[in-house]
Amino acid sequence: MADGDQPATMERILQEITAVSRRIEGMDASMSSLTLETKSIRTDIAWFHLRVMEHRVGTLETHMSTTHDRDQDLSYLRSKEMDLEDRSRRVNIRLLWIPENEEGTDI
Repeated sequence: MADGDQPATMERILQEITAVSRRIEGMDASMSSLTLETKSIRTDIAWFHLRVMEHRVGTLETHMSTTHDRDQDLSYLRSKEMDLEDRSRRVNIRLLWIPENEEGTDI
């Protein structure tokens, strides 16, 4: 190689290094943009997850309240049933030592 070609080669290498450096800066900017987008997506997913959980909790609270009301109604109805059964047993009087058909025809 001649000495005259060396500065041109060095100039060309410097231009290539500068071009590569600019590409790297462009990639850094793109990566920063992608990082921000990723953070935004993660935030959106977290908010969506929170809203879904709030909806589920609200639904469960509603079902729990309804179940509690129905449980109270069922307890009330069971006590009414027991009371009616007890009353019906009290109405059925058993007479001992009186044979069947001895009531007479008073009617």
